[in-house]
This record gives sequence, structure tokens and C-alpha cells, in this order.
Amino acid sequence: MGEVMFAFGWPWMFFLLFVPLAVRFLLPARVRSSLLPALRFPHLDILRGVFESYTPQGSRAKWIFPLLLWLIWACLVGALMRPQLVDQMTQVENKGYDIMLDVDLSGSMRALDFSTNTQRIDRLDVAKKVVGDFVKDRPGDRIGLVLFGDYAYQYAPLTYDTKSVGLMLDETVISMAGDGTAIGDAIGLSVKALRDRPEKSRVIILLTDGEDTASSIPPLQAAQLAKDYGIRIYTIGIGSKGRVPYPDQFGRVVMVEMNLDEGLLRKIATMTGGSYFHAADAQALQNVYSQIDQMEKTTAEKREYMIRTPLYRYPLGAAMGLLLLLGFLPLLEGRRRYAA
Repeated sequence: MGEVMFAFGWPWMFFLLFVPLAVRFLLPARVRSSLLPALRFPHLDILRGVFESYTPQGSRAKWIFPLLLWLIWACLVGALMRPQLVDQMTQVENKGYDIMLDVDLSGSMRALDFSTNTQRIDRLDVAKKVVGDFVKDRPGDRIGLVLFGDYAYQYAPLTYDTKSVGLMLDETVISMAGDGTAIGDAIGLSVKALRDRPEKSRVIILLTDGEDTASSIPPLQAAQLAKDYGIRIYTIGIGSKGRVPYPDQFGRVVMVEMNLDEGLLRKIATMTGGSYFHAADAQALQNVYSQIDQMEKTTAEKREYMIRTPLYRYPLGAAMGLLLLLGFLPLLEGRRRYAA
């Protein structure tokens, strides 16, 4: 909910209101006259003559001129104080997990070992489905996305907008991050995104179909870093080992030898207190759901957002209007005398 209130951005400018009084009563007349700015105007004599010939008549007219000057100054000071309407909105606290999804986009994800008799299904299609199902069922969690191939990069930061994360994953294509497999780099990048989040709810879910071939950080070293920060890693191996169907450059399906380093994935999970799963189908990810749900949820920090609507134009406009009235005051007084 939002609460609208009036405030000043620079309230200390209020003390400028007393500057004219200080100049008038604390400085001698000789010093005050030396502080007046020098005006360079071709018809200055005419202008001076108009105002010097104006002498307020009557008790009421004698205080109008200084009153207008003081009001102009007060309006200018009011504009400098930056009046504004502040709409303060507080984000509702909720409990959930901070989850980074690391998804393999290497060339081996083209393997068709999940195909049926009627449909070609590659490993990325399976990854998209299981991750999409996972994201869909995580209301209240903060989920981010890291893609990796030859290198790893954060494709989506931690966000409550889990639907957008799912849509962004659906738009990915194989080899968009290269054909290698940088498991260690993906873990390191995820640790960087999670290390400042609340403890006990930080999770990395790593989906890959191969073995590390391109990391600048060894996977077990990255896993140790995750362990040091109290981040659990759940690893999911996609696909089968051995000879699997694979589309070649001409669109034909050939049998290719593939290797899934399950030993490495188990070590990574064990080191960090997570678990390893072999994703032969979408049911495998359900086991990840149940284990994560056993962890303690943490409360996200309370955030306040302020929308400021500046109002300085109103006192500034009033000052300009009063200044215009001050300029016409001699003419109005002259017309009044003429009518009398």
C-alpha cells in the first residue's frame, strides 16, 4: 500500500528567509548600497526615472511594495526547499528460497535419446520442460538463470517474476553459449549471485548432460566455494551414457558416443549437502522439489519504494506572478491617481 505525504527535499533552505532581515538590520547602509549589483541597460535612466518618481501614497500603499518583495523572496525560498509529494510504498514481506538455475546449452544437448516413435525430442527440450515445471510451481521464490556452454553468463537475475524466467528459458537455443561445457564457471557465477542473499535458503540447481570441458574454474573448486557460503547444489544429469542418436549437419540421425560424468555431479552435490538426480523423465525433478521444500525458508528483506512528485513549480510560478505585479504596480497606482 502507498502512503502519500508532503515533504521538502531541502528543508534547511528555510533559513534563507531571514537573509533579507539580516542584511537590513545587521549591515550599515553604506555596506548595503555597495552590495547592490551593477545593472547595464541602455535605457537605465528611463527605468530609474519611472521608479524614482513612484512614491506610495496612503498608509495602505506604503507597505504593499515591501510586502510584495518579501512574498517574492518567500516563494523563491519555498521553491528552493524542493516541496514534493512522496508516495511511499512498502513491499510485502514473504518467505521463500533464492534459487539459481544453471542450464547446459552445449552442442551435446542436441542428442535425441528422449525421442519417441512419432516425435524428435532433444535434451534441451527435456531441460526446458522440467525447469519450466519447476519454475511454475515456485510462487514466492526468487529465481535466477545462468546459461553455460564454452562460457557461462547470467541470463536472468534473481527475481520474483518466475514466469518471465520460464519464458526466457524457452527462447534459448543450443550452442548460443558455445559447444563446450563450463560447469565450474556456471557454479562460480551462481555463487556470486547468491552469496549476499539470506542464509539457509540459497540453492543452485545444475542441469547438464556431459562432462566439464571448458571451465576456467575447476568444478570441484567452485563447489567448495559454494560450500563455504552455505549454498546447496542439486545436480541433474540429463540423457544417457554410451551410444545415443544425434542429428548430423545434414539432418540425418546417427549414433554417437556420449559421456555423462555422473561421478563429478555426485561429488558436487555431496560436497554442498545437495543431491544428484538422473533426469530420465520429468518425475526426477519432483524429488528435487521435495528436498528443497524441507529446507528452512527465509524472509526476504523489507523494501520501501518512494515515488516523488516535485511541486517547486508552484511557488516558483507564484514568485513570477508577484514579480510581474510588482512591475505593474507604478502603472496601477498612476491610473488610480488619474481617476481620482
